[in-house]
This record gives sequence, C-alpha cells and structure tokens, in this order.
Amino acid sequence: MANLKEIRNRISSIGSTMQITSAMKMVSAAKLKKAQDAITAMRPYADKLTELLQGLSASLEGDGGSEFAMSRPVKKVLVVAITSNRGLCGAFNTNIIKQSNMLVADTYAGKQVDFVTIGKKGNDILRKKNTIVSNHNGIFDDLTFDNVAEIAEYLMEQFTTGNYDKIDLVYNKFKNAATQIVMTEQFLPIVAMEGDAASAGDYIFEPSKLEIVQQLIPKSLKTQLFKAIRDSFASEHGARMTAMHKATDNAKDLKAQLTLSYNKARQAAITNEILEIVGGAEALNG
Repeated sequence: MANLKEIRNRISSIGSTMQITSAMKMVSAAKLKKAQDAITAMRPYADKLTELLQGLSASLEGDGGSEFAMSRPVKKVLVVAITSNRGLCGAFNTNIIKQSNMLVADTYAGKQVDFVTIGKKGNDILRKKNTIVSNHNGIFDDLTFDNVAEIAEYLMEQFTTGNYDKIDLVYNKFKNAATQIVMTEQFLPIVAMEGDAASAGDYIFEPSKLEIVQQLIPKSLKTQLFKAIRDSFASEHGARMTAMHKATDNAKDLKAQLTLSYNKARQAAITNEILEIVGGAEALNG
C-alpha cells in the first residue's frame, strides 16, 4: 500500500483536476446554449432553401441546367473535413477522422481524394497520410456567414473549373448535448430531386427559372456550408460538456476511493503505533 504522503498528493492532484474539468464543463455549457440556438434557428431555412433548389435543378435538366449540377465521371474527389481546434471533447474529432479515412479507403478507393480541413485537429492528423489543399483553422475565431462564404466560393471554383468532380462535407450534426451524428453530405454537384418531389412545387417565375436558379444556387451552397460548420460548432461544445461532465464524475469517484484508502492507511499506522507503545510499556513493566 502506498504511504500516506503519496496518497495525500494524489488526492490533492485529483482535486485540482476536478476543479479544471468542472470549470470547462460550465464554460462549454454556456457556449453550447448560444451555438444551439443559432443552428436551431438556421436549420429550417437552410433545409428549405436546399430542397427548393434541388427541385428546380431537376426541372432544368432539359434546359441545360446549372454548372453546379453537372455530373461528371468521378475521378478526383475533394473532402471537406470539419473538426475543432481544441481537444478534450471525447470522440468528436476521432469520428470525423475515421469517416474521412473510410471514404479514402472504401467509398473512393482507387480515386484521387484530397482534403480541405476546417479545424486544427483534423488538419494535424489527416495531413500525415493525405494531401491537404487548403485549411481554415481560424474560421472558429470569427464564425460569420461572410467568412464561410469565402470558403464556399473556393469550393465552387474547384468544382466548376474541373479540378474536382465531386465535393463532400464530413461533419458532426448536432442532435443534443450528448449525441452527435457523423454526416457525409454531398456538396457538389447538387443532387436533384427524383420523381414527383421534383415537380411538387407550383411556382410562377419572374424572371426566368434558369436565371433565378443561377443566382440562388451560390447562396444556397454558402448557406449549406455555413449550416454544416454551425452544426459542428454546436456539436463540439456539446461533446466537450459531456466529456468534462464524465471526467468530473470519474474524478469524484477516484477521489472518494483514494480518501478511503488514505483513511485505512492512516488507521493502520495509528494502530501500529499503539501496539508499539503497548509492547514497549509491557517490556518495561516486565
């Protein structure tokens, strides 16, 4: 059994760790509220805009369509991996990296797969075995639509110039503080609706349908990327809050176990001292 000083030092160390994890949990909880409100308010608008443009793109297939909806044989793929700049958030980053590696090894096996990374953690790991054509670690320092729009314009340019035949987004979709869903979402080309869903809307277009779609598609793509990053941002704080909550609980349990061990060791030491005193007194009396 460890001596009393070692146990006392461990108890003190765990107590300090518990204070840190508890503080980090509270900070993440405060940030989560704001991030959750932002993605909850934005998601219906983004989903409806994407649905509308998918339907319109399908109806334009016979009229030349849009350059953003043109399907080509997939030879070169660009994957946008959205992670975080900081760790201590459980499997949040690991899940994105695993999904990205699976795309390279399985889904797009035999094809050229490059990466655009958003978040330092993903960039640090993925660049070891993959080609990173661009990284945007600073986006979370000032997460605005205008800043994300610049990244979306870069992606659109990579597709329209033929540098890549397909672009996918890999990110964590926010469900609640304890649950994040890993998403692989096609960014380009735009996926047109099939069947009756494509013609379900009855709209009057002014000016032409093609002109409207050509103006709205870039905005829709920027909104889609902004939503994905917002989702990931909220998921990060939810994952970190949950991870720090579990770490705090584990620290409490470990501290309680060590305190019990310390009390047992202290009691054993006191008992030994009493036995020594009694033994010495008997020896003197004898």
